Amino acid sequence: MVIVMRGQRGFTYIGLLIFVAVLGVGLAATGLLWETAQRREKERELLFVGEQFRRAIGAYYEGTPGGLKQYPRDLEVLLQDKRYPGIQRYLRRIYADPMTGKQEWGLVDIPGQGIMGVYSKSEQAPIKAANFAAQQRGFDTAKKYSDWKFVYTPGQALGRNLPSPPPAATNLPPGR
Repeated sequence: MVIVMRGQRGFTYIGLLIFVAVLGVGLAATGLLWETAQRREKERELLFVGEQFRRAIGAYYEGTPGGLKQYPRDLEVLLQDKRYPGIQRYLRRIYADPMTGKQEWGLVDIPGQGIMGVYSKSEQAPIKAANFAAQQRGFDTAKKYSDWKFVYTPGQALGRNLPSPPPAATNLPPGR
């Protein structure tokens, strides 16, 4: 037989309520940290993919046969350049925008001349605000991801020293 004192009724119930509240706050904080980490990873992937597009557009422009340089008229020509008798590829595939998950990109074009760059159509505010590569000047003042424009301008270095792709952008298992 259990004897319960009058002043102790409900003590276990209140303790359980406090435990559930603390657990809920902890889970909410963990969820917020996880979401921030995911967005940072998507940002890294966007910077990598955007630079791939910038380099491909630059290689297409600089590789124009003849004297008159031209930008690609659409992104698909970067997959196979038909200006040459053999197969010339600048990209293996049209990447999906990491921020929207779609293969739809905003295009920076010169009317009548072609596409000189791409940008994400995401209207979210970026987390990263500093320490961008030299070719990403102006990204530190961006208010949204769609302000990050990956543009090739003639004479710009196409450089080989790009950051390595984030783990999500590769098909290799970690450690390889």
